Parts: sequence; structure tokens; C-alpha cells
Amino acid sequence: MRNINNDLTLKRNYLSKYRFLINEYEQVKRGEHPTFRFAKDFYSAHDTDPRSFLKYYNRFKYSGDELDLLPGKRGPKYSTRRPVPEDEQQVLELRLRGCNKFEIADQIKQKANNFKPSPSGVYNILRRYNKNRLTTGDKEIKRKIIKERMGELGHIDCHHLSKSVIRGQNRKLYLLCVIDDHSRLAWAEVMEDITSLTAMFTAMRCMQALKREFGIQFEEIIADNGPEFGTSTSIQKRNHPFERMLIETGIKRRYMKPYRPQTNGKVERFWRTLKEDLIEETDFDSLEELEDELLKYLVYYNWERPHQGINGKKPIDMAALNNK
Repeated sequence: MRNINNDLTLKRNYLSKYRFLINEYEQVKRGEHPTFRFAKDFYSAHDTDPRSFLKYYNRFKYSGDELDLLPGKRGPKYSTRRPVPEDEQQVLELRLRGCNKFEIADQIKQKANNFKPSPSGVYNILRRYNKNRLTTGDKEIKRKIIKERMGELGHIDCHHLSKSVIRGQNRKLYLLCVIDDHSRLAWAEVMEDITSLTAMFTAMRCMQALKREFGIQFEEIIADNGPEFGTSTSIQKRNHPFERMLIETGIKRRYMKPYRPQTNGKVERFWRTLKEDLIEETDFDSLEELEDELLKYLVYYNWERPHQGINGKKPIDMAALNNK
């Protein structure tokens, strides 16, 4: 994929296209366009996604700079979101002196360096290292159920993506993820529909990837009661693709309690993390680019990213401990 900001011809053509679209759009807004009466007619005629167009249009109108019509750096933000270890160490050292997040942020900002965290940023660092509470007596006690070995329980879920996730397209796309309860190792794929047959094949590929990469063989899977996975009240379970796949592979099915998404909380947490790190405020040029960036993120998530739910370890570290 060529970088628009480094290709002068592509940049010139892109800006020319947007100048034309903006002129057309503003004529429609003033009621002066000879052909289009409504904005929806304009979007349809130019095969333009409204949210994508308005994002760049509003950015340009606010700044008055045509360069704001060019797409910014797209792709995952996870490579730059977290402070370097030396900066995190500054926070931890001040915490050992009893400083709270506001005091830590204020003291670090007074130093002559580029690291100027907000109080919430300081809190995130402290939480990552389990230092957000000074004493164990003040810690909130939460009941956590974590399986003792990999493969004992897997969580599976589907997630709806924004229709504008692929630039210039208005299409429905979905994600399916399988995550191991013990290690938090996860695998996900993009789906173009959410039928039970597609979900079954996608789930199989995700489970095969976890088995191939980490040796995980699931004994039990928990999923919601959506039509793509089958309901607990179904009598003919073998007639449902996903249910039949579990039966034939010897995997026990556990059903979520209705209206209690926290039953599948580990995969819900994965969706929030993925959204913050990769999907939010990002659009992609094509489905292939989205799939490629998702694969890169899974490598980062499983092999490099510390996980708060397993005491700051990386999922791959849990796999190593499990295999000892």
C-alpha cells in the first residue's frame, strides 16, 4: 500500500477529488445543486461513506488547511501508547514514597523531559504493576474464577464492526474471537457475515490456530445464546453447525446466563482492548489490510503485551509456565 503523504501524484489526485466533493457537498447544503436535492443523493452518486467524508470535511473546515483532508497515520496505536520502561520506573519510584497519582504527575511534569503523563496515565501505569493501592487492606476484594491450566475453558464471542471501518465502503463486518481462560491467549478472525455456518468454520480455524501455536486443546467452551452459537433450549443440537462441531470434537458446551455478559467477561475485556488499541478512530483501505493489521495485533497481544488480569504477565509467559 502506497503512503499518500509520501507520493506527490497520489496526494495531488486525492486533494483534487476532495476539493470537487466539498464543492458539490456545499452546493447541496445551500440548496443550489442542479442535480442533488439531499445529502444522501450526493453520497449515493459518489459512492461515499457519510461518516468517512464528514470526518475529513469537518477537520478541514475547522483548520482551513487542505492537508487535513489527507488521511493521517492509520493502523494500530499500540506500538506508541505505552511509555518506555524508564518512564514507568519514574512513576513507580515516586509511588514508593507514598505519592498519589496527582502528585506523581505534577512532579514528573516539572522535570526537563518529554514524559508528561496525566493523572489517569499515571494511574494506568500503577494499575499495570498492581501499585494503584498502597495497602492490601484498601484493595477491593473481587471473586475471580481463573482456570488452573490451558484448555480447561475457552471463551468465544462475536463482535460487530463499524460499517465505516473500510474506507469508502458501507459494509457489515464482524470479528470472532476464541480466548483461553487460564493464559488469556487469544485468536480472532474477520467474518463477512454472522451466519451459524460461517461462525462454526471461523471458530474452528481460531481453535486450530491456538492448538497449532500454543498446544491448546479445549475441554469446554462458553458462548452466549446467540443464533450463531445455538441456544440452551434447543432440542436438536446436532442440527446446529456450531453445536455439532463441538459434539464431534468432544468439547463440552457451557451456556451464558441470559442478560449477564460478565459471564463471558474475559472475551468482553479483549474486545475493549482491541477497540482501544487497533480499531477506534481508525479506518482501513481494504479488508485485506484490516486482516493483516489484526494478525499483527494478535502477535503483539499474545507475545508482547503484559496483561493486568494475569498479574502483568504476557499470555505467552502463562503458556510457558503451563508447559513446565
